[in-house]
Amino acid sequence: MMRIVPPKPFLFEAGKRAVLLLHGFTGSSADVRMLGRFLEKKGYTCHAPQYKGHGVPPENLLHTGPSDWWQDVMNGYQLLKEKGYHEIAVAGLSLGGVFSLKLGYTVPVKGIITMCAPMNIKSEQTMYEGVVAYARKYKQFEGKSEAQIEQEMREFKKTPMHTLQSLQELIQDVRNHVDHIYAPVFVVQARHDEMIRPESANIIYSEVETDHKQLKWYENSGHVITLDDEKDQLHEDVYTFLESLDWSV
Repeated sequence: MMRIVPPKPFLFEAGKRAVLLLHGFTGSSADVRMLGRFLEKKGYTCHAPQYKGHGVPPENLLHTGPSDWWQDVMNGYQLLKEKGYHEIAVAGLSLGGVFSLKLGYTVPVKGIITMCAPMNIKSEQTMYEGVVAYARKYKQFEGKSEAQIEQEMREFKKTPMHTLQSLQELIQDVRNHVDHIYAPVFVVQARHDEMIRPESANIIYSEVETDHKQLKWYENSGHVITLDDEKDQLHEDVYTFLESLDWSV
């Protein structure tokens, strides 16, 4: 058995401007780590929490849900506040982008970057298949035999996934509140997104109340855009957007 080192939350302290980085469903802080390192070099302090049940054996995921992960997001925001960072922007991938929007009408944020964030769910089946694929991949990564993986996957599939229903409710709720957002917004969307409906980007862009908003399509990227071919361009674009904000520090 291979001993895997699970990703952990990170805090890269640099300047007085802070960015909260939020990963996606079945993802981990590793998904936003390169972006965090890039922004740290540019003088931004970056913190990425890791949601409960993520980056650990997939069985744990089934016993957590959006309310747990939202608590992790809020704790991440509070951590930056407690460390003396009073101006915080937020950038999130996929579900992290949904949470970024929710933060935008819940607490003061300097700016919001959503990356491949869903405003509707393709189907619960698509999500379910995604979770099953994630579980299988994790077990392969652990170095388990095919026979053992098959047996564990049969057990895994017996567990009800109430999480998916609550996830749909969360996304619907955030969508209903997008017009309560007045902070500047940068909407990032991959053209070849295989996980979500790309038109979600148009919904966010058209429904946020702010005039300081932009939408950019990345023509050669898939859903996990932070790790894809255009990540360097994405880094530069995120930095340009952050620099355009009205920081007092």
